[in-house]
Amino acid sequence: MASSQDIRLSTRRQGDAAARGTIVRRACVSAEFRAFAGGGTSPVVTWLRGLARLAHAERGGPGVGAVGLCFTGNFALTMALEPAVIAPVVNHPSLPLDDPGGLEISDGDAAAVAERVARDGVKVLAYRFDNDRWCTGQRFAAYRALLGDAFDGRVLKAETANTNPPPFFRDVVGCAHSVATAHLVDQDGHPTMQARNEIIAFLAERLGTRPE
Repeated sequence: MASSQDIRLSTRRQGDAAARGTIVRRACVSAEFRAFAGGGTSPVVTWLRGLARLAHAERGGPGVGAVGLCFTGNFALTMALEPAVIAPVVNHPSLPLDDPGGLEISDGDAAAVAERVARDGVKVLAYRFDNDRWCTGQRFAAYRALLGDAFDGRVLKAETANTNPPPFFRDVVGCAHSVATAHLVDQDGHPTMQARNEIIAFLAERLGTRPE
């Protein structure tokens, strides 16, 4: 029989999970993300492209890198419509939530991105865990269909993920998902740490900098 303390702990966790679920739902229906709309480019990407253009003008160099994570995962790719963006990293992109094979990009923008990638030799690095229900194999297949060999999609085994992530990822996300953050295992030689190092090396190579 569960103790009163166990019951209180379970109730609190359920309440926390419900609160976090509300946060996710609010983000999903926001005008900037349109997570459930599908078939279109998230409006916030226009602002992000402008930010990349401004950063490049101010800082110079060969270009700008963009690392997307989860809700913003695909944004790094769509940002490549800005010529200054030369190193897009697409980490476990979760949008649109209602279409496992969708890319959260309009048909016109998708065609323009594919053209730009082919024309300028842009490479797109991407990561996911193999059992991720937020970013499925169907989605990576769709990226490959759009970008061909320019899409470097890398898949990690779910059992390599951190088994004690923060509560939001444990209670709401509910699967191995965030390769380079919440589900990272900070140990030399670990697959997730290797993925993190690969991302840093990719950005360093493309942007002409040296990884620390």
